[in-house]
Amino acid sequence: MFAFGEFDTYTIMEMPDNGSAAAVSMAITGSGAVMTRIVVLLTPEEVDTVRQSVDYRPPRR
Repeated sequence: MFAFGEFDTYTIMEMPDNGSAAAVSMAITGSGAVMTRIVVLLTPEEVDTVRQSVDYRPPRR
């Protein structure tokens, strides 16, 4: 995998929960050596549980 642009490295990690992922991110970022960004990925099963009607109206242009 090659990365060009804003991010030099991508790391995919499986964590037990979002709190654990945030703790790891804060520990790494706290060193000051790197900046991190967390992107939460959903499993197909998680997506199925949130299928519901949402009242969304886009902002007016």
